[in-house]
Amino acid sequence: MLSKQSIERIINMALEAGDFAEVFCEQNSRSFIVANADKVETSSMGVEAGVGVRIFRGLDEVYIHTSGHCEEKILKLLQETIKDLKGVNGKSAAFNPVDYRGMHSINELHTNVSYDKKLSVVNRALSAGKEYSPEVGQMLARYLDMCQDVVIANSEGVYAEDSRVKTRLVVTAFAQGQSGVASGWQGPGAMRGFEFYKDLDIEGYAKESARIAVTMLHAEKCRGGRMPVVVANGFGGLIFHEACGHSLEASSVATGTSEFSGKLGQVIASSLVTLIDDGTIGNAWGSLTVDDEGTPTRKNVLIENGVLKSYMIDRLNSRRMGLPVTGSGRRQTYRFAPTSRMTNTYIERGESAEKDIIAATERGLYVRYINGGSVNPATGDFNFASSESYMIENGKITVPVSGATLIGNGNQVLKNVDMVANDSEIGEGYCFAGSGALFVGAGQPTIRVCEMTVGGVR
Repeated sequence: MLSKQSIERIINMALEAGDFAEVFCEQNSRSFIVANADKVETSSMGVEAGVGVRIFRGLDEVYIHTSGHCEEKILKLLQETIKDLKGVNGKSAAFNPVDYRGMHSINELHTNVSYDKKLSVVNRALSAGKEYSPEVGQMLARYLDMCQDVVIANSEGVYAEDSRVKTRLVVTAFAQGQSGVASGWQGPGAMRGFEFYKDLDIEGYAKESARIAVTMLHAEKCRGGRMPVVVANGFGGLIFHEACGHSLEASSVATGTSEFSGKLGQVIASSLVTLIDDGTIGNAWGSLTVDDEGTPTRKNVLIENGVLKSYMIDRLNSRRMGLPVTGSGRRQTYRFAPTSRMTNTYIERGESAEKDIIAATERGLYVRYINGGSVNPATGDFNFASSESYMIENGKITVPVSGATLIGNGNQVLKNVDMVANDSEIGEGYCFAGSGALFVGAGQPTIRVCEMTVGGVR
């Protein structure tokens, strides 16, 4: 990693062309295994290192990056970048070092664990899933871990050191029969070391992925239309991550391209909806002790009882909006300039019971797992694919249905939430956007949207 003196010299040169300068120095150790029941398909281990330098010139941004930690190389690249830029008299401040390492409990670093022990996790999952049913024709498991060491410093005096340790196991089952092929998956992860797998029910997650696949193999085709939709707790919260989370990121709000721009203090959702983004949850997959701009993460209440309270704001968009940063500046690696992104985003628990929500629904769709989705932040229009769904008939969950998609508008869905249960959970996933692929949590209790468009066959 770069020394403090090297970082200071880089910042001072960058300030010749701007009024703010930042250095993001990273070293990342990773391992990745992909295997099916017969063989290891992919296996890799490696270390990546690099530095990103960012300059603000008023409301404009310049960003450069390079692999390695060679000060001379960075200064040469920086000098070439800024040679035609007129200075704006930025001033360097004395650093105030803060070491954030160790604030999440990590007991067994992945770098100290043998390849065979990691592979044993994969093999346990593959065996358990395959044994669930003879209809499970194939199992696929993906193991990953990383330890990202970073130093983040800027001309305002920030000097933050952090170590981010993550691990995840994604298990996918494929069931095959006369009706074709169906799949199911589970992907538990955490900001933890290899000790995560001592506590994890590896076989349970593998069997759950197999159960989903077998269930959906025998599912009826979903008949689409307008109807109430009940979304189960856990990663079902992805619907709000996509439907309104992206529209509350300053990257879209500051430019006026979000449907929620200029609406602070206004009612934008049902009074039952309180939406939170919290990067401080201990050992959670989407957590960070400090964001990728050196700002400590925090619990941000975005919507409270239906009222828009806050956005997720990074440094550059803080300038544009005249609002303080919220610890939401994130990037995948040094190759990306940071911007406002989510961490662990969830709907706060309500007062209903799941069984009462089902019983109160005469006819509708029950979505147990959501596969993924996308949104247009400017309009709030979204769509999601369901990986496991059932019909609700006469207040009871009945037949499984395949091919169900959820289509709607974030603003409208927020207002149409009419029941919220008390069984909140957070699931793990990835978010892909302008500053790369990020670890995120998405969660909620069981909720009901009183009316929604369900795509399927007619």
